Amino acid sequence: MTAAVAGGTARETLPADRRPRVAVLGGSLIGLTTALVLRDIGCDVDVFERSRSPLEGRGVGIVLHPATVRYLLDNRLLDLSAVSTTAAWHRYLDVDGSVLAQAARRHHFTGYNTLYGTLLQTFGRDRYHLGAEATGVRDDGDRVEVAFADGRTATADLLVGADGVSSFVRRTMLPGVRPGYGGYVAWRGVVDERELAPETFAALDDALTYHVQPHTHVLTYPIPHYDGGVAPGRRLMNVVWYRNVAEGRPLDELLTDREGRRRDVSLPPGAARDEVVAEVRSTAAATLPPPIAEVVVKNEAPFLQVMVDVDVPRMAFGRTCLVGDAAFAVRPHAAAATAKGAEDVWALADALLRAGGDVPAALAAWEPARLEVGRALLARTRELGEGAQFRNDWVPGDPALTFGLHRPGDSADMRVS
Repeated sequence: MTAAVAGGTARETLPADRRPRVAVLGGSLIGLTTALVLRDIGCDVDVFERSRSPLEGRGVGIVLHPATVRYLLDNRLLDLSAVSTTAAWHRYLDVDGSVLAQAARRHHFTGYNTLYGTLLQTFGRDRYHLGAEATGVRDDGDRVEVAFADGRTATADLLVGADGVSSFVRRTMLPGVRPGYGGYVAWRGVVDERELAPETFAALDDALTYHVQPHTHVLTYPIPHYDGGVAPGRRLMNVVWYRNVAEGRPLDELLTDREGRRRDVSLPPGAARDEVVAEVRSTAAATLPPPIAEVVVKNEAPFLQVMVDVDVPRMAFGRTCLVGDAAFAVRPHAAAATAKGAEDVWALADALLRAGGDVPAALAAWEPARLEVGRALLARTRELGEGAQFRNDWVPGDPALTFGLHRPGDSADMRVS
């Protein structure tokens, strides 16, 4: 049986009497993609997000990959050419700002809010439940029941854990699996291009710009402005700076926010203590190429992400499964985590269709290939991170450093128009 998805092409659907009720934990990009893709094949879907307000990824740039935006393009929901930026070059700067190497490699970028807002609007708010913090999961073989902190419960034929790197579903199903610290963190942020000096704009324009030195590396690229601007000079310049931090007291002190609370894996914008931000800016000014240093110094609300790996032995558990970062959390050096999560979801839909809505059979068939993809991406991003931050063997211009999910460079296959 087939049915037309909104605005797009016809897609096969499950028979009316074999359509699972699905609960998705996690309402970010992969949770919403899960909900939309499964709803389109006939599933009855609810999304449960622990946050009490819609999510916001202020200042988060996303490298576009065909898998990341497949749903949006298939259904003609977004003109990506109007909401994405582009860079034609990979450019490596020496510490004095001169160009060490440059290669023609095009990438496209957008902002988190653009994708999230479009997906949420398409799914709708009626079955997108905020303030839903899961406290328990019970899978009895015939159904899955989820308990929430406010006393609510939800019953489903399939539970999809799309709840990210700190996944409650993963902790419940695999209590022995813990995120492993990679030994370094990423400072991130954005600056309005209009605030940059003309020479800085010229040095960074139309490029994914890198600088590498022993035990650290940094990159910049343009993303759409909060107001949607994508024209050169009207965008935001995104910066990601990787810095080694020893585990234990140094990391604990860094992750202690301005209210004295020790955060787990990130410091959101505005949470870092003044003295920490001052050190980041002063070190940037003293050690980074001047164009990149200016972006770091002028970033008003830097935020921090701890680099962790999560490696799971399983992704399927009867009527429960893990997708995206809830399964394999990978370092961002391949810019493919969101693409991997989206592929998990499309493969899940295909498995449900092939199994005729039989959830345990679908998950058993779906799991092996997704484990293989997750392990391969995890290994590659670990290797890239270790090479940059510890072995110091990155070679400017090396094609192996190019973004991609299945192979370096497959993000460049992206077409936005």
